[in-house]
Amino acid sequence: MFPTPIEKRSRGAQITYQALVPFALIMWLLPLLAVALFSMRPLADFTNGNYWGVPSSFEFFTNYGKVFFESDMPRYMLNSVLITVPTVIGAVALSCMTGFALGIYRFRGNLLIFFMFIAGNFVPFQILMVPVRDLTVSAGLYDTKLGLVLFHIAFQTGFCTLFMRNFIRALPYELIEAARVEGVAEWRIFWYVVLPLMKPAIAALSVLIFTFIWNDYFWAIVLTQGPDAQPVTAGITSFNSQFVAQYHLMSAGSIVAALPPVAMFFLMQRHFIAGLTLGAVK
Repeated sequence: MFPTPIEKRSRGAQITYQALVPFALIMWLLPLLAVALFSMRPLADFTNGNYWGVPSSFEFFTNYGKVFFESDMPRYMLNSVLITVPTVIGAVALSCMTGFALGIYRFRGNLLIFFMFIAGNFVPFQILMVPVRDLTVSAGLYDTKLGLVLFHIAFQTGFCTLFMRNFIRALPYELIEAARVEGVAEWRIFWYVVLPLMKPAIAALSVLIFTFIWNDYFWAIVLTQGPDAQPVTAGITSFNSQFVAQYHLMSAGSIVAALPPVAMFFLMQRHFIAGLTLGAVK
């Protein structure tokens, strides 16, 4: 039997897809490969304009040694940890409680309160730059890790509440009704019935928020200055001197800064995928 026109189109689409996937993968990884190659080049290659040619020498240990032992990169990394981890814990904990209240209880103004939580996500950050900076200065939180943590918690809670509220509304409501019939207190229902069912969602949301906060650059340079409070995304720019941009050290620092989110994703990959796909099928 000869293939039908539909089968021919399907076969052609499959061949096209198989041919384009490697090309798309190479284009996706090309910037990362370029940064990795830059991190092993000597400074002389950049001053001589040898950006894409064969490196005159490979100085992997020299460049990464300078990043770790001759710069403030370890302090910037520690600042990022001290900013990101409390933010993830605070935003996820608050969103679990607000998501439970908005997803379980039926009361007047429920949708209005829910809209107020997510409305901030539609405001461009650039509009808020000046008032947020003035607020942190007047509150004595400018150029502090606590100021960044509180700010990120306040802004991330809206998205987290949207995520958790929709997740909780998909849970079987009969479990909560059965617990109420048995006389279980509301806080016990939240802690012992709902929260265990939310573990996949908590894991997925934690990975997302960890990545968002760790990779934040805009607010890091707006609300902090200097190595005492700046996270690693802003600290990488310290490798630029007045006359020379040390691209080899900036590239090495970028690779180092990218490792924690990548490690976080692979460690939580199973829970992350489970949290995103839960409820997709019945």
